[in-house]
Amino acid sequence: MQDKPDNAVLIIGCGDVGHRVAALLQLARRSPTCVVRSSASRDALLAAGFDARCIDLDAAEPGVGGLSGFTEIYYFAPPPPVGETDPRMTRFLWGLRSDAPPRRIVYISTSAVYGDCQGAWITEDQPLTPATARGRRRLDAECQLMAWCSEIGCEWTLLRVPGIYGPGKLPLARLQQSLPVLREADAPYTNRIHVDDLAAICVAAMASSYCNTVYNVSDGHPSNMTDYFFRVADAAGLPRPPEVSREEAQRVLSPGMLSFLNDSRRMDNSRLLRELGISLQYPDLDAGLASCF
Repeated sequence: MQDKPDNAVLIIGCGDVGHRVAALLQLARRSPTCVVRSSASRDALLAAGFDARCIDLDAAEPGVGGLSGFTEIYYFAPPPPVGETDPRMTRFLWGLRSDAPPRRIVYISTSAVYGDCQGAWITEDQPLTPATARGRRRLDAECQLMAWCSEIGCEWTLLRVPGIYGPGKLPLARLQQSLPVLREADAPYTNRIHVDDLAAICVAAMASSYCNTVYNVSDGHPSNMTDYFFRVADAAGLPRPPEVSREEAQRVLSPGMLSFLNDSRRMDNSRLLRELGISLQYPDLDAGLASCF
């Protein structure tokens, strides 16, 4: 792996977003190496024409040497589902050679690092006060990555991403089961980005002259989770889900769903549009949902 060409690209955690990034890179005549955890995922990527391999970031020594020799790295692997830190990021950084660092690492983080902003519009300068363990794990990963890059001399870009939607990434099963949602009058602000726009943003962030910076990734048109479910249901021709009060929601909604309802913010994406020169293919939910059906 040490004899990779200068433009070698590595995608860590090559799921749906990573697959779309890999496809964009192939169109640009790049040949990314895709890292996944399972052999089934590896085989699917190989069948699609990508170079793919298995590396377990939960292993004590995750593919030592197998992560080095790349010029550009996209890191899309999530933290573990529990805890306050991200040991996967720790092991990923252990696996890189400090004497041959990549030029740049682009990391997909989450907007949950901001915590509850009580519906205010926020920029990338907003203080980081994550209210959930999910947000604290991502903040830990951000801090680890920035510290390592600063020490080694590697460029970094953080993409703070809210809800991702698109074909195959809609809550249709939930709507078909008529599971309840918080009544719209009580629903906090949420933000979202179409998965194809996110993939294009990742590629633009790697190519940009701007680095060692953070971007709010959203379409710039926040609404609320209940409005989102209603509009997906309408687009899919399904009944709108029943609404419940905030008190009842504590009893009937899952902990995962409740964690998304405890934060309220509206993300300003002007830095993203200005510095990366991005023109969103799906600048609002109406345009994005039309692409899904």
